[in-house]
Amino acid sequence: LGRHQLDSGGMSPLAFRRVRGDTPRQSPCSVLLVAQAERPSRAAITRAVELADGAPIAVLGLLKIHGYAMGMPNPGLMPTHKEREASLKLVSTVVSAIEKAGSEVDGQVTATRNPTKAITKVARSRGVAHVVIDRRPASRLRRTLEGDVATALRRRLRGAEVVVIETGPPPG
Repeated sequence: LGRHQLDSGGMSPLAFRRVRGDTPRQSPCSVLLVAQAERPSRAAITRAVELADGAPIAVLGLLKIHGYAMGMPNPGLMPTHKEREASLKLVSTVVSAIEKAGSEVDGQVTATRNPTKAITKVARSRGVAHVVIDRRPASRLRRTLEGDVATALRRRLRGAEVVVIETGPPPG
């Protein structure tokens, strides 16, 4: 990340962008914080820092690829430029907040059709003990149609604790 740091101490958006051919981050960390809400939750950041207890933290931003797995690739189903920029900004904000709390942290953004598989892959490759999910509350219908990520993660990551922090107003 050193080559992408700004002189003012902030991080450039390039710090989180993976160049094609680069290997994904695989350095071990204690906590994986999955940022899915529009605004980072203070409670999720605090909980991640508490669980890490001085160990490194990884922040993961998810971009949704719409459509279904058997469909033809279509650029219209990929995340838009605005969605990418919003996700980079969210991860950058969370990384800055965790650094202010005094923990070692890095961030990455990934685009996926299946968030559970992406989180599982990152969690296993980084060897995390805790996964903290920062998300908006979902209605029962949405959880039924899309599935509950936390339940699926608990099933896939048997050795890791999954903590869900829901922020924002309940669905109406």
